[in-house]
Amino acid sequence: MNGGKGTLEGQVIIITGGGTGLGRSMAFRLAEEGADIVVAARRVPPLEETAAGVRQRGRKALAVSTDVTDTTQVNGLIEKTLAAMGHIDVLINNAGIVRGERPKALWEISDEDWRTGIDVNLSSAFYCSRAISKYFADRKRGKIILVASGEGFRGQRNSFMYNTAKAGVVNLTRVMALTLAEYNVRVNCIVPGFVDTYENQPEDYQKIMAERRAARKLFVPVGNPGKPDDIGYVALFLCSDASDYVTGGCFISDGGGLAGGFAITGYAPVVSLKEGRV
Repeated sequence: MNGGKGTLEGQVIIITGGGTGLGRSMAFRLAEEGADIVVAARRVPPLEETAAGVRQRGRKALAVSTDVTDTTQVNGLIEKTLAAMGHIDVLINNAGIVRGERPKALWEISDEDWRTGIDVNLSSAFYCSRAISKYFADRKRGKIILVASGEGFRGQRNSFMYNTAKAGVVNLTRVMALTLAEYNVRVNCIVPGFVDTYENQPEDYQKIMAERRAARKLFVPVGNPGKPDDIGYVALFLCSDASDYVTGGCFISDGGGLAGGFAITGYAPVVSLKEGRV
């Protein structure tokens, strides 16, 4: 990797969950390094905004409305990408987390709750990877990147589907890496910590997240949450030829959160007894 513009010149990269947040940030970072970008998610307007941003950076872009829990639509995403772009070099499985749901007690979780959480956060990565695996194997090259979470390494009260699914993403990465190594296909995983991704959200949501940010940063050893581009640069490394000898790895970018206990055990801010609380 030369570290400058054009590192990914000529590459075609699919990013699921590419309409907002980390997906959009990765799309822009990788486009600035020369990649053409295909973004997939269910909502069309955010996808088109991301695609427009990629084009503003001088690269080709394709927005494909896709429910990544539907294998027919996932297969269609690969077919549409090949038809429009001619080839595929990297798949980034970024789609995930069901937002806006209150935590539930274990006995209140329905079968539908469980299936939705597992499908969105784990099955979708399997479906997309499966859909592209034969193409990469026949081509004898390709890279698959999954996005997990620090919560895939830790337990969290009342977070059954998300924590379980993200732990599954970690081991899915390892299994696919070993399975596809003989075909020269590299499979790795990005593990973000607390990352600010709410700048384009409604004002009331931004206010809530700003309050959470102030509380969360106390539990991050480096002293602040991450920026979306912090994850974008990890994706850049894993998409580039600098990572050609790397597979089955989990790349943690969380300001030391997991090393310090991820706000659960092992690391806590120093708090004055006079203040009484954080």
